[in-house]
Amino acid sequence: MRDPRLKTFARNLIRYSVDLQPGETILLEMIGLRDYELTKCLIEEVYAAGGYPIVEYRDPAVTRSIMLGGSEELYRRMAELELHRMKQMDAYLGVRSGDNITETSDVPSDKMQLFTKLYQRPVTDQRVNHTKWVIMRYPSPSMAQQANTSTEAFEDFYFQVCNLDYSKMSEAMESLVELMNRTDKVRLMGPGTDLSFSIKDIPAIKCAGKLNIPDGEVFTAPLKESVNGVITYNAPTIYAGTSFENIMLRFENGKIVEATGSDTQRLNEILDTDEGARYIGEFAIGVNPYIKKPMKDILFDEKIDGSIHFTPGNAYEEADNGNRSSVHWDMVLIQRPEYGGGEIYFDDRLIRKDGRFVVPELEKLNPENLI
Repeated sequence: MRDPRLKTFARNLIRYSVDLQPGETILLEMIGLRDYELTKCLIEEVYAAGGYPIVEYRDPAVTRSIMLGGSEELYRRMAELELHRMKQMDAYLGVRSGDNITETSDVPSDKMQLFTKLYQRPVTDQRVNHTKWVIMRYPSPSMAQQANTSTEAFEDFYFQVCNLDYSKMSEAMESLVELMNRTDKVRLMGPGTDLSFSIKDIPAIKCAGKLNIPDGEVFTAPLKESVNGVITYNAPTIYAGTSFENIMLRFENGKIVEATGSDTQRLNEILDTDEGARYIGEFAIGVNPYIKKPMKDILFDEKIDGSIHFTPGNAYEEADNGNRSSVHWDMVLIQRPEYGGGEIYFDDRLIRKDGRFVVPELEKLNPENLI
């Protein structure tokens, strides 16, 4: 018997997240997913909305094999084919799952960079900038293991997070969007962190279930050369199949001039991918009330209640500071007391302390008001 939570989830994704309209075509890309029930629910909802589903399954282990032997010519041909297909799509829904989140960790960095630059980035840019899209993880035993829970308990957590009332969250975010749009100077403070930058005249964008599931962030970008100071992240992060902890970045006039962490050499190799990788492309504030701790899955971790993420690499066109890179690496700092606390100041006014908003117009974004 089909889990009724799947039906609700699929309907929310098709009707709310991508708002599929009659006659529109949507690509359903299922990566590492071995359970067909969600796919079938999604197809049924697409038909019910009057749309046309295009379905593709991919496996990370197969992608790894392509990376290990791939060439510049192959990736250009792959990108040409994928771009042609993506340009036919009105919407995109991507589901990420699988048994091993570090499947590509042994791919040499030069091969990974070539794959990302010539194939992955052009296709992603087309999808992000020219379709209605949403991406998500889907629960698996490996995700439960990362979260230190049983598989059943993680599934309960997953559907609680993903079937949250995102329309309520969207309304609550309006005050933060308005405040960020009026703000010039931002200062972040906390253990190992004292960082200043400007977000003047760069739009603030709310994310409440339209692009990511789970969701819960408001993002913008710093003026490219305005970042000065140091930030020390306290959430582990995975990039290109490699796990990192205790990353510290030091900035001078926007550029990362020093970077250390649990794998300093690999960290700097990634930051040297191209010129833009040492500048920041995104600053975001996380507010999802159900996500409390990191689980090495960025779609969850960047939404952690009381967190921010400060992202080396490419900027989004909606909040564009002009930085371009094949890298976009969301690194997370949690500012709740159990993680060391911290403050956010907008134009020298304290707006969040120890993960809680302390100005009246933003209190509706504190966790008890979003559940």
